[in-house]
Amino acid sequence: MKEVVNGIVIECVAGNIAAQKDMAAIVNAANAQLKSGGGVAGAIHRAAGPDLERECIALAPIDPGEAVITGGYRLPNRHVIHCLGPVYGVDEPSAVLLANCYRNALRIAEQKKIDSIAFPAISTGAFGYPLESAVEIALKAILEVLPKLRYVRRIRFVLYDRKDLETCSTLFSLLLAEAKKM
Repeated sequence: MKEVVNGIVIECVAGNIAAQKDMAAIVNAANAQLKSGGGVAGAIHRAAGPDLERECIALAPIDPGEAVITGGYRLPNRHVIHCLGPVYGVDEPSAVLLANCYRNALRIAEQKKIDSIAFPAISTGAFGYPLESAVEIALKAILEVLPKLRYVRRIRFVLYDRKDLETCSTLFSLLLAEAKKM
């Protein structure tokens, strides 16, 4: 799925977040200590190499909803923006904290004049956020920020598999149709 909204390309793809060669920045669904782990954080840290974790030490810990930026090291991306999503049912208000991840990542991208950014489905893995709710929150947060973006021209959601991709694509089409009615 690919749409152009306010001159910005928004797309959903299935794949590996650490293999988005055409994106200037990728977003890490980080843990508070910004260390390697399972899922997205593990894939990004393994691909970037040990220098990523060394840079992260000085930036940790971060709180839910916060974002920080590092270099990409051995990744094909210049930057990694690390966001700590909320643990579903624990960190409250979870919807606000999750939306803040996307807003803060885009704010940092704008500050650094980054033109393209790829997001995973933050908090939907080990943190237990239901995919449909998380995708809806993410897309609404991005659509809210879109008119303010000057440098970011491409936003990609990288979903784990085809089923998650279909969920994202369907929800985005519905939200976009609603937004056009307003």
